[in-house]
Amino acid sequence: MEKALPVQLLEMLKKLGEEELKLFHFYLQYEPGGDFTKIYKSLLENADRLKTVEVMVQAYSDHVIEVARSILKKMNAESPSAQEVSSCLSEEALQCCRLKFKSNLVEQFQCVFEGIAKAGNPTFLNEIYTELYITEGGTAEVNDEHEVRQIETASRKPDRPETTIRQEDIFKASSGRNKPIRTVLTKGVAGIGKTVLTQKYTLDWAEDKANQDIQFIFPFTFRELNVLKEEKFSLVELVHHFFTETKEAGICSFEDFQVVFIFDGLDECRLPLYFHKTTILTDPRKSSSVDVLLINLIRGKLLPSAHLWITTRPAAANQIPPQCVGRVTEVRGFIDPQKEEYFRKRFRDEEQASRIISHIKTSRSLHIMCHIPVFCWITATILENVLETKEGGQLPKTLTEMYIHFLVVQAKVKKVKYDGGAETDPHWSPESRKMIEFLGKLAFDQLQKGNLIFYESDLTECGIDIRAASVYSGVFTQIFKEERGLYQDKVFCFIHLSVQEFLAALHVHLTFINSGLNLLEEQQTTSLKSEMKEYSENLFYQSAVNKALQSPNGHLDLFLRFLLGLSLQTSQTLRRGLLTQTGSNSQTNKKTVQYIKEKLSENLSAENSINMFHCLNELNDCSLVAEIQQRMSTGLLSANYLSPAQWSALVFILLSSEKDLDVFDLKKYSASEEALLRLLPVVKASNKALCFVPEMECPLKTEDTESLRHAIDPSCAFI
Repeated sequence: MEKALPVQLLEMLKKLGEEELKLFHFYLQYEPGGDFTKIYKSLLENADRLKTVEVMVQAYSDHVIEVARSILKKMNAESPSAQEVSSCLSEEALQCCRLKFKSNLVEQFQCVFEGIAKAGNPTFLNEIYTELYITEGGTAEVNDEHEVRQIETASRKPDRPETTIRQEDIFKASSGRNKPIRTVLTKGVAGIGKTVLTQKYTLDWAEDKANQDIQFIFPFTFRELNVLKEEKFSLVELVHHFFTETKEAGICSFEDFQVVFIFDGLDECRLPLYFHKTTILTDPRKSSSVDVLLINLIRGKLLPSAHLWITTRPAAANQIPPQCVGRVTEVRGFIDPQKEEYFRKRFRDEEQASRIISHIKTSRSLHIMCHIPVFCWITATILENVLETKEGGQLPKTLTEMYIHFLVVQAKVKKVKYDGGAETDPHWSPESRKMIEFLGKLAFDQLQKGNLIFYESDLTECGIDIRAASVYSGVFTQIFKEERGLYQDKVFCFIHLSVQEFLAALHVHLTFINSGLNLLEEQQTTSLKSEMKEYSENLFYQSAVNKALQSPNGHLDLFLRFLLGLSLQTSQTLRRGLLTQTGSNSQTNKKTVQYIKEKLSENLSAENSINMFHCLNELNDCSLVAEIQQRMSTGLLSANYLSPAQWSALVFILLSSEKDLDVFDLKKYSASEEALLRLLPVVKASNKALCFVPEMECPLKTEDTESLRHAIDPSCAFI
């Protein structure tokens, strides 16, 4: 059992001689260290060791050991006894502190909850952890493309040599590099596994499995630091605030230790990180605002011997100046073997696991999204329920069907777990419908603002009752969650950006069906009389397509896929009970399909074309793709007679086929200038491109040359 602080202090003072005790009193009177109060001389006059302990406890309370260590450190040069006491204290207190510290970290990080915390049924991180694909290299430049678009791009990257890195080696210098790595910036889209990665790193250290040369790892989240925005701390006090074991041990200096600071979620940071105009701070015992501490820690002005690991979504990566970053890594999530490993760990039944893996491979959209670990969990939750309730029935094929099933599963959980209903009862009640309306409105409002994390102030600004939000997060924990740490306010978020976008699309869809309001248009019309309804529906979906095509960097891509998928009759059947009115008819869907095909005939970017084909897939229309596939299989594909829409379909097929990305030979399709330019996205994504055009009538136009130059990756062999 750990000794009380006064007892520890008394044992320290007993080892000091009389002259050394006088020197100790001197420092208490004139320089106790830090911002600690000086003790009046009269209180220490003729004070023996017991009296000294009494006076110090009254003056410094829980900080007595910290003050004592600070003074002993100053006395070291003048007093052999002080050196001995300081040394004994360091070793004994440090060992005790580290044991307790590691034990608490193990308790904190040994269990993870994929979406929901199930009381009495924890999931151990070491049992389900699947190694993530992490690459080294790149820059901290901002990437503001939609994160699903980034995942789709990464999924078709050819198998070019990349430097991969394991999480336990994150600070180890690569071969040929002499300078040690101080700061690592790790990028990755939402749900890709950045937080779990840092938890695994911390857990392995706390369990003595890796990196035992490190003496302390201090894991922080920006969510926790945000609520300290108005407060002042020294770096030592900040560590003591979050990790009380260090305070109890009297550790008031970290310069002598090998420490790692982890700062998870830079994209959620609400502190003003003004690197260009912040005061320089070098003393870890001097108080300042949290943002000033962070900036100087990252700059290396404060505690330069420390290692820092910062994680962020790509859009926020440029908040850290490049000169402050020693290594940039990217979490790519699961590659194909890791996807299979995840599902085989999740489903112990070999036959069931194989069926699910096979099903995911048949759907390009599902297979791409399973690069994201959180989506793998969503998929497993849905398919597990479908297999249990349908006894081998039809599995959902589109993203929209998957997310509707996900919503239905959560409604069933609420009905049975919270309302005391039976499995066979209707799962949609007026209360649960109201909850979905609330969550949908919140999702749409915050999506328009670009927010993934919501604080109480955000909800209040939207006129949302905080108590209601807590109730919803307690019921629909797998969709919407509330988090509260020891030192943080409530934080609300959807478990993944895709869930937020689905609910936002559902809100826009339900609002239009129920009231005729198109939330995507600034000027509203509500003329939904019978003779106008079909016309209005056509305009609604067409305007959504236009809005998505105009949105920068694909920020409405996934939202549009969900919105169109929700219009199908099959989707309405799945969510029966949630709607009081039916949605669009088959004629409207046909006109939407035709409208998208017309858009594909225009000069769309490769990314927009690909998303249009994903939209057609959500509408269960694969006619364009099937037509080109048929021509390719029979050898009747003639590029001379392809329409712009058919060219787009060919690009989509080639980008979706891994074997065609190894060596791409232009003459298999047409050795022409038009074919070369139309198929540039495929050229860019290939390992090797054979693009000889023997009889090009004229040189490429300037803008075409520029397009070709940008298409060629330096690591791609272009012949």
